[in-house]
Amino acid sequence: MAKESIPSKMSILGHPIHPMVIHFPVAALLMLIPADLAYLYTGDVFWARAGIWLVGVGTVGGWVSGAIGFMDLVLVVQIRNLITAWCHAILAVMLLSIATLNWLLRVVNPFDEVIMPWGLYLSLLSGLMIGLASLLGGLLVYDQAVAVSPDKMAERRHDG
Repeated sequence: MAKESIPSKMSILGHPIHPMVIHFPVAALLMLIPADLAYLYTGDVFWARAGIWLVGVGTVGGWVSGAIGFMDLVLVVQIRNLITAWCHAILAVMLLSIATLNWLLRVVNPFDEVIMPWGLYLSLLSGLMIGLASLLGGLLVYDQAVAVSPDKMAERRHDG
């Protein structure tokens, strides 16, 4: 565990923005998997339309959140020096590239030809990459104390 916290430059009143805004894009991209499966199972176009919205919200929100995280990566020397931070960033860019491709394919043709097999494949791959990127993000917070407030670090020292 890090001895001192590594503060985020991209914060509001000391609260880091990246962890605040990443939850909605992650949820949208993960919900895309059951939406694709529901469409394949039922054939109801509602699920195909829902998939377009989910992947769109996930992609746009992910790029916004990623830009905020990238700013912390380049602005904070202690974060920039962490291999885990670079691995997290590279996985996030790969994930967002796959999500963007998935979205663009669906906007052109939102039904069968896209969702099966490529849309579902890209959705599942995105879900896997979210898991890996989230694992690395958690390591940054819990093991390296990235964006953990000094007050929380004091609580850790007292409890541990």
